[in-house]
Amino acid sequence: MEAGRRGRIVLGVTGSIAAYKAAELASQLRQRGYDIRVVLTKAAQHFVTPLTFRTLTGNPVLTDLWSEGEEQKAEHIAAIESANLLVVAPATADFLARAAAGLADDALTTTLLAATCPVLVAPAMNHRMWKNRIVQRNVATLRDAGFGFVDPEEGWLAEGESGIGRLAALDVLLARIDAALARKR
Repeated sequence: MEAGRRGRIVLGVTGSIAAYKAAELASQLRQRGYDIRVVLTKAAQHFVTPLTFRTLTGNPVLTDLWSEGEEQKAEHIAAIESANLLVVAPATADFLARAAAGLADDALTTTLLAATCPVLVAPAMNHRMWKNRIVQRNVATLRDAGFGFVDPEEGWLAEGESGIGRLAALDVLLARIDAALARKR
């Protein structure tokens, strides 16, 4: 299927070890016919590169607010204005805090605040962080603001521990993305 025929998804990727799973998510979404625009945080670039996502999506990757693009509009506005869905996967505790506070200090949080489409967030972090009351308060704030969540799963974590904090499985993410887009239509 030709990319973009099913709509545009902006995929935000934050600095979690689970960022490598976002590459497979982007690839699967493109194979399903979506036009994928990726926004990488600075921390995400420690785990994955813009080249990976540019290759998988066939589109430029937004990494900061200050790059000079060919478009007249600010790149974060151009990326999100025709989006059908904004997905942040993985979403770190840091991202959740900045989003809940309404900060717009990087390409992803600025894109988020400019979004008029539905937002779906898939957290991934250590189980202690996920259970922290401050993190849960930030999640509640974002849920109250209308954000959808694909909660983390229980399983083996990067630190060599097991608990709830693992990024949801790819098939779960894809099903929730499809469901969110079906509701939008």
